[in-house]
Order: sequence, then C-alpha cells, then structure tokens
Amino acid sequence: MDIFQLLVNKLNDLSLEKIFPFVKPPLILSDINGRTDELYLTDTTLRDGQQAWKILSVEESLKIYELLVEIANGSSVIRTTELFLYTPKDRQVVRGIIEFGARYPEPIGWIRASLDELRLVIEAGLQETTILTSISDFHIKYKFGLDREKVIEKYLEVAETAMKNGITPRCTLEDITRADIDRNVVPFVERLIRLSERYGVLFRLKLPDTLGVGLPFPDVPPPRGIPAIIRRLTGIGVSPGNIIFHGHNDFGLAVANSLASWIYGANGVETTIAGIGERAGNTPMEPMLLHLSGLRNGLNLTKIREIPRILEEMGFSIPEFYPVIGRNAFKTKAGIHVDGFLKNPQVYLPFDPEAVLGIKPTVDITPYSGRAAVLLWLRKHVPHIADGIDKDHPLVQQLYDEIVRVFNETKRSTPLSDEEMFQLLQNVIKVK
Repeated sequence: MDIFQLLVNKLNDLSLEKIFPFVKPPLILSDINGRTDELYLTDTTLRDGQQAWKILSVEESLKIYELLVEIANGSSVIRTTELFLYTPKDRQVVRGIIEFGARYPEPIGWIRASLDELRLVIEAGLQETTILTSISDFHIKYKFGLDREKVIEKYLEVAETAMKNGITPRCTLEDITRADIDRNVVPFVERLIRLSERYGVLFRLKLPDTLGVGLPFPDVPPPRGIPAIIRRLTGIGVSPGNIIFHGHNDFGLAVANSLASWIYGANGVETTIAGIGERAGNTPMEPMLLHLSGLRNGLNLTKIREIPRILEEMGFSIPEFYPVIGRNAFKTKAGIHVDGFLKNPQVYLPFDPEAVLGIKPTVDITPYSGRAAVLLWLRKHVPHIADGIDKDHPLVQQLYDEIVRVFNETKRSTPLSDEEMFQLLQNVIKVK
C-alpha cells in the first residue's frame, strides 16, 4: 500500500481534535514508519544563506549560530550547521562556534572536491565536511569539461582522503534532479559504500534539488521525483540517517519536497532561516520546525520570533506575508475571518501561535474588518469598556461608523494604528 494511503488511513482513525490540536501545529507527518524520532534538520544559513545574501561579519555569524542553539535547546533536532573555511574571517567563525561549546548544531565544513580545501577541514579540527560532488552531466560537461569517470575519480580521491583522516564526508550530489541516476549517481554511491566499509567511516549524501525542479509525488520517476531518488539510494544500501535533502524554492516546492524526502526515507533536511539562499531561496527552517515539533521534543519554538528582529538588524527584511515569521502570519483583516475568530480562534487559526511561538494573534482595523474587529480591538486595549458587550452594541457600531468615515474622507489604504483608534474612541465617547 502506498505510504500516503497509509497516512490517510491513520488520519481517518483519529478524532478532529487529534488531527488538528490547537495547542500545537496540526499533524502533517505521522509515525507510520517508526522513523519520526530520527528526523532532523541541518542548517546552511552561514553557507548557502551567506553566499546568496551578504558577507556576514564574525559577530553576525555567531549571533545567528547562538539563535540556532537556543532554538535547538540542547536537542539534536537542528543537528549541524554548515560553514565556509576559505577566509581568515570564516575560520574565525568556526573557532568561535567551537569555543561556544554547544553540542548542537555541530559545525561542519563545506569544500569543493579538492585536497587543498580538505586540509582546511583537518586544520580546523572538524569531524565532518560537505564535499561538492556535482553529479549531473550539465555540471560535469559544461562546468568541468571532463568525462564522468575522471570527475568521479576526483570526488572519490577527496572522499577517501577524508575517511583516512577520520572525517565523515558529506557528498553533496549537486543538481541530482537533472542527473543520470543509473550512470552517474548509483556507480558513484556504490563506490562510496565500498570505501566506507574499507575504512570503517560513515559517509553521508546530500541531495540538492539545485534548480528547484524536483517533485514530491511518489509516482514521478527519477531524476525529478524526490521519493523515487531516495528509494533508489536506500535500495542500494544507503542508510536513511545518512541522506539529507537540500531543496531550492524556484517553483515554490521546497517545503513539499522536503516533507516528501522525510516520508520516503531521508532522515535529514537542510534549511536556512527565512529560506535565505540562491535565487528564490532554500527550504525555510521555520515551517519545517513546526512540522517536526509534534514529533520531536526539546525545541524552544518561542525563539523563532527572534529571527525577524535579528535579520532586520543585519539589513534583511522579512516579507509581510511570509509563513510563520512574517508580520501578517497571525494577523487578520477580513471581517468574516475576524468574526469567526471572535466566536472561536480555532475557526481561522491552524494552531495557537501564542502557546506554540509566544506570538499573539492580532487584527488590523479597516472598513473591511467589520464590527467584529472593532470588538476584538476593544477587548484587547480597553477591556473595562468591552466587558459584557457584543459586536451589536451601539458603542461598537458608532466606533465602526467613525472608522468608515475616516477611510472615505481620507482615501487612505493602510490600517488604523492603535493611537488612531484611541482617538476615534475618545471622539465617540465625547459625543455620547
């Protein structure tokens, strides 16, 4: 039976409250294959995020790392963070992270398939490093100008040297969703397996959907089908714990492909905070943490709300309508939504953001918000006035009429501020 059908069957056996518990994010993944305790994230904000955004200072890099430590909260949910080693500044960041002393996220290197660059990893004292092993013929032919065998031999030489030095190579199969799985990927991975057995050192595989063309559906064949690629790799003996999916969001499928990779056999998913990365970005960490939070314990999700503040201090602005951390993520304006929220917050909230993230849901006041929004605003800001009244109360109607008048007369398009609402409320009370 298809794994998605198993998930559907299990969900059908649950009550509505168990499927959509309001005190935590709704159940997306389910422990249908006994692996949910093993799922984890790796972070590449200080590598892929940095190269796509701006050169981060040592202080900025360590501030981001400290935030990751606080979110992980001592757990292995955010297992590693990927780092450059090329410049003195890069190496200072690595030293700072090591001196920080946190168990997780563990710092790992990122290098090209070069013995000179591998020496940087050895000198830094890191136990694991990503090695760029571009695997599609687009890269092998046009980037390197070599044939497959010569490129794969180069990759294997660096991976073997890493193993000889007790370093776990994380081979990143760049552009795997456009690669020849049978002629490029499988022969390379089978030789990695033999090297791992010879030296008794683990290797990991990172699967980058480099151009975001991968699809999360189980019936899509490789190379575009993420489930099919993972099934192929686990079928030749690669452990799920050593497979990490790295998504790009060019077609808006990074989160969907990342979830599919978990469901179909990969244990790891690589992310960046706010999805910062090349072109349309990487898989964003924040929604992936929410998906994991119902399965793994130990996370401090309230620290997620620090992400926008820290990034804005560094010059990065989170889009208003961005999931989880955008300013509008738990804000509503539409009258019908506000009315539903007034009757029961569960009507228009997928979970309680205050309980999960420490973020209070809010409402913006416009003519489209209706009297329900006015009542909610009164309950929040002047509860002694709002006590015992409903949205049909004359005070609510009069305040709403004032709101409509202001928008009609000024032709404004932005919501009213709290200060403006207090002034309108004073005007209404004076008239009374």
